[in-house]
Amino acid sequence: MIQLFLLVVISAVTFLVTFIVRNIASCLDIVDKPSARKVHKSPVPLLGGLCIYIGFITGLMLNPNPTGNLKLILMGASIIFLMGLIDDIRKLSAKLRLVVQMAASLIVIFGGIRLTFLPRGFLGNFTEMFITLVWLVGVTNAFNYLDGLDGLACGSAIINTFYFWLLFYVTRQINLSVIPLILLSACLGFLPHNFRRAKIFLGDAGSMFLGFMLAGISVAGNWAQDSVIKIAIPILILGVPIFDMTFTTIVRIKEGKIKNLVEWLKYAGKDHFHHYLVYLGFPPLGAVLFIWTCTFFLGISAIMLGNDRAWEGILTLFQACVIFAIIGILIVVGRKRRSGWSIEE
Repeated sequence: MIQLFLLVVISAVTFLVTFIVRNIASCLDIVDKPSARKVHKSPVPLLGGLCIYIGFITGLMLNPNPTGNLKLILMGASIIFLMGLIDDIRKLSAKLRLVVQMAASLIVIFGGIRLTFLPRGFLGNFTEMFITLVWLVGVTNAFNYLDGLDGLACGSAIINTFYFWLLFYVTRQINLSVIPLILLSACLGFLPHNFRRAKIFLGDAGSMFLGFMLAGISVAGNWAQDSVIKIAIPILILGVPIFDMTFTTIVRIKEGKIKNLVEWLKYAGKDHFHHYLVYLGFPPLGAVLFIWTCTFFLGISAIMLGNDRAWEGILTLFQACVIFAIIGILIVVGRKRRSGWSIEE
């Protein structure tokens, strides 16, 4: 009952606040203007991340005692949010953005939140810290890249947070379950403003805040106590943005478009999964719904994996690999049809 109360109140607050923030962004000319690499054809207010953040903080005020080290995730996510907010208002360099993302991630890591699956010792600890750093920075930017069609990133975050909440709940990590619920509620309140002919965009502040929170939540949870295979649970839940970022990065490196981390962060183009679906003939809304469907079924695979024995877990991972293979094939075919297409509603 308490969690239902949180969902309703936070969603309502975020929904109402978004009307105000939209008007402020328009008045201050904090808008995303059309360009060759963007889908929209007229200026759209930014600062949607501020709406999500206000809704999230409202949830924390109603439940002011997040479990232990989760406070460090909230601190890191707040740094990411502030950096993204400044970037939405006045563009920051890719190098500075990367430095801030790494600093926020290190706050979480040195606070004691990191992946733990290797033997104890200096080499094991260092490797885990490095992998956690790559995970936090990678997922943060993967979610930023996902924010390319109306409602795509926000709706995906709703599905992602639902599965994290469900897994925390069924594994009796009740205190942890409150955080994804608060995030889910804020996204639910924002989505009506952002879905189909969006009236406001998440902006970098919103997409990176969501990405960092989801990455941090996944690291904080206990997934693989009885089987190392289950460490793949958060990878499945966040599978679409991770696969999209990985595939796109490999192609960009192969084609010589990026040569280092800063160029990777700076590069922008219509070469992501959602773009290729449109090149294949999907309407933008259809592409969004298709990706939400993939995300939903990967989440089911994650739930199954959490309850599977080792051999069943391998079969579940195989099933997920089939989904990723389908996504990869669609991307390859979409690349072949890319020339001469434009993305419009």
